[in-house]
Amino acid sequence: MDFVAYIDEAGDDGFSMLASGQPTGQSQWLILGAYLVTAENDRLLPQWRNAILAKFPRRQSSELHFNELKHEQKVAVSSAIAELPGHIALTISNKATLPGSRYERIFSQKGYLYNYLVRWLLERLTAHCRRLAGVNSRCSLRVVFSKRKGMNYQAMREYLILMRDGRELMPPVRSIDWTVLNIDAVEVENHSKRAGLQLADCATSAFFAGLEPNGYGFNEPRYGVSLRSKLLRQNGEALNCGLTPVPNIAASRPNADQQAFFAACRER
Repeated sequence: MDFVAYIDEAGDDGFSMLASGQPTGQSQWLILGAYLVTAENDRLLPQWRNAILAKFPRRQSSELHFNELKHEQKVAVSSAIAELPGHIALTISNKATLPGSRYERIFSQKGYLYNYLVRWLLERLTAHCRRLAGVNSRCSLRVVFSKRKGMNYQAMREYLILMRDGRELMPPVRSIDWTVLNIDAVEVENHSKRAGLQLADCATSAFFAGLEPNGYGFNEPRYGVSLRSKLLRQNGEALNCGLTPVPNIAASRPNADQQAFFAACRER
């Protein structure tokens, strides 16, 4: 079985000036999201994207950008993606937990937090692909990242190679399945070039809205909750599979609204 994962992010990886529900500043949360399809369905992604755009005939753009949509359009897009065969996996970091922690120094270095979340995401994606294909079957995952300004993708590649070759100082609890992922097949592409990246943008931003306080201090859970059926699950559970907070939910210190959002997303 062959799969393709399109990966985008919502939020930023800085945490020296967190917004905390204010109009300006760095995001409190950083989410890396993947939209996963089979290789057969990969060729249908432009059709799926165009069918969603057709819901908004007055829009002139030929691209989907979730943050450019009005609320009712975001609801319609999330509902449409929920009907598609693709699936979603997310790794999530509440950056408010980092200042003053033992991880502050390492994750304050540019790209380190992003790459760390990539690792968690790829672990879960490759494990899911392997489960579907079976232990003894051939299986591959091709990964396409949305090009991010200022991101050092060569450093990411070197980090992946370090892990693949077993040269980490401390052995990990889990690992990317290297029989599934080929580092040489990892791509970086502009959002405008791939329909899959646009769907990944919408999915990731939908869940981001459920956690990140807006300029008035409120989060919007409706988009993400409508997509919960698309989250990867193992034995029916989305947590630590399609929905992975790093650190865990308790250590991430979500407020009451965010706790309710996590609980709603875990429901089937």
